[in-house]
Amino acid sequence: MPTLPTRHLGALTVGAQGLGCMGMSHAYGASDDEQSVATIHHALDLGVTLLDSSDFYGHGHNEELIGRALTDSRRREQAVVATKFGFANKLGEPIQIRGDAAYVRQAAEASLRRLGLDHIDLYYVHRIDREVPIEETVGAMAELVKEGKVRHLGLSEAGAETIRRAHAVHPIAALQSEWSLWTRDIEAEVLPTCRELGIGVVPFSPLGRGFLTGRYTSLDSLPESDIRRTQPRFADGNLERNLAIVERLEALAAERGVTAGQLALAWVQHRGENVVPIPGTRRQKYLEENAAAATLTLSADELAAIDAAAPAGEVAGTRYDQASMGFVNG
Repeated sequence: MPTLPTRHLGALTVGAQGLGCMGMSHAYGASDDEQSVATIHHALDLGVTLLDSSDFYGHGHNEELIGRALTDSRRREQAVVATKFGFANKLGEPIQIRGDAAYVRQAAEASLRRLGLDHIDLYYVHRIDREVPIEETVGAMAELVKEGKVRHLGLSEAGAETIRRAHAVHPIAALQSEWSLWTRDIEAEVLPTCRELGIGVVPFSPLGRGFLTGRYTSLDSLPESDIRRTQPRFADGNLERNLAIVERLEALAAERGVTAGQLALAWVQHRGENVVPIPGTRRQKYLEENAAAATLTLSADELAAIDAAAPAGEVAGTRYDQASMGFVNG
């Protein structure tokens, strides 16, 4: 399989598609470290250079896993390591977001230790602390850049006004937010703001948490510990309505000779040259399938047909529960 082309997130050059590593440690059932390390190595060989993590995933395990995968200096040179901070609670506890300057430094130092690296290539605010001015948060992150501990800065799930204020303090390379055929809310204000300011966009869950692949047709197909069992879009009633969207995508994909997941992912890839989606997987088979979508060319008619099959606003259910929805687009 050929190496992927590159794209730009601000001044940062990465492969046109990244790898979301969350599921290797967190949320989607049991993990397998050996399998995950092998998948990371295969991703780098394919040109999937952006490895996305967070200190929240697996209570730090995910960062340790990436560090283990990059102990070889050649692998470290291939990779662009992105991680995030902001969740000060553990999984299962009430959500606590911190963006104060002291916590920024504390979190960064801890992430560097777990990763075993001397710098983080792209450091994100995972969620916006509404009690702390974004100028304080980004100002503290900018100090880390001056010290060489961080190379580029990012925001996650930030609103348009927050993005502008943050970018005025220090250039923001990337905004990471959920974006797929079934999550379109950044398109109204956030996406135009990023385009105006030259900020790259990193869509997470570009396959609708795997739902758009067609592999999940009931809750029984998900592990007992899978977080998707608690999400409204997978609930009874909503699940059946959302499956109708997948069925329409599958029909279009069959005409093109690809999978529904590849078609959905290619749609995201076509949203602009500053867009670098990060589909997540632990398995090399699905990694290769996803990477192939990065070079799948869609005509204007095909893109229109995909939009018609999965129109914005038709998805049943919110992407998170009510409490968690309060922390998006901050």
